[in-house]
Amino acid sequence: MNQPRITLLITLTGRDRPGVTSRLFGALARFPLSVLDIEQVVIKGRLVLGVLTSCDEPPDLTAIHRAVTALAADLGLDAEITTGSAEPGQGPGSGSGQLHVTVLGSPLLPAAIAAVAGRIAASGANIDRITRLASDPVTCIELDVSGAEPAPLRTALAQVAADRGVDVAVQRGGLHRRAMRLIVMDVDSTLIQDEVIDLLAARAGCAAEVAKVTESAMRGELDFAASLRERTALLAGLDASVLDTVRGSLRLTPGARTLIRTLKRLGYKCGIVSGGFTVVIEPLATSLGIDYAAANTLEIAGGKLTGRVLEPIIDRDGKTEALRRFARAAGVPLSQTVAVGDGANDLGMIGAAGLGVAFNAKPVVQDAADTALNVPYLDTILYLLGISRDAVTAADQSDT
Repeated sequence: MNQPRITLLITLTGRDRPGVTSRLFGALARFPLSVLDIEQVVIKGRLVLGVLTSCDEPPDLTAIHRAVTALAADLGLDAEITTGSAEPGQGPGSGSGQLHVTVLGSPLLPAAIAAVAGRIAASGANIDRITRLASDPVTCIELDVSGAEPAPLRTALAQVAADRGVDVAVQRGGLHRRAMRLIVMDVDSTLIQDEVIDLLAARAGCAAEVAKVTESAMRGELDFAASLRERTALLAGLDASVLDTVRGSLRLTPGARTLIRTLKRLGYKCGIVSGGFTVVIEPLATSLGIDYAAANTLEIAGGKLTGRVLEPIIDRDGKTEALRRFARAAGVPLSQTVAVGDGANDLGMIGAAGLGVAFNAKPVVQDAADTALNVPYLDTILYLLGISRDAVTAADQSDT
């Protein structure tokens, strides 16, 4: 029968300096120990270094303690050694699959973290590791959690998110997240801050009528195709030159360029799909280096809009089919895609993608998506993929 192994957890804390890790392991090398796990974090120059070791025979605890405490004293650090045991098969990576729980807030308050951690504990799960992904303009931390199933934990933490005013995402760990290769985004109120048809309506003198129909359609109260025809009809007679003016006035969502630049750097393919119009969307896609684009086509005759939109209309089903078409072109399965949107016509592609993200979305979309982001920065999507702000900044600085 296998006997439990004896474990030693050695922790050093204090002001960080070069060489701490190498000197600690140099001291431990004199003893018959195996390394099971290492954790190190530095916050504002303060170091916490933990090393979990094991041995099959009773160790010379006095000698190990003397060596570690002498090293710590020489480095001006505090040392702690605790002993325990590990059953065969236990240790890092054992047990149920790991989950990533991403928490974003601006600000991120202690009460919110307490509520998230408390709900995780109440579910019987354990927090194995916590890392910071960003501190500005939003704070984002990621918790590696073991011992929980994603669906019930996601439901439990959604309530915490609503109560505490933070965003919480729950995803499977392992290779799942690293396999994502294609991101497809809605355009109006997602990639850009505007609704293109509302901008056109303002120039046609029917802004209030069109905005009212747009809002109802995005909430899912109206059939999108019918509402698009109704709104476009109000644009009849508008001079086509207005399209150039509208195109030049579009405002990208903060973080949009950073998101696309970073994903392209990592080898992602990027697509946009819109219930808006190709004459505006396609030049935008070209300027951003986006690989795939799909949108509706306005009919123009004699230099003026006729008030009609040509078939096929990119509605909810059209967006879902565009996601599938882009995935085939990119050579990736749907499980390796990310879909981002805010309106009811985005529900199909959000449900079909491997990761569906509701971005400042209507309640019906937030309820259906895998996760919701309610901060005004599109590049926070990077944190859901495990990419830190520091890594993005370093890559940008390297390029310049």
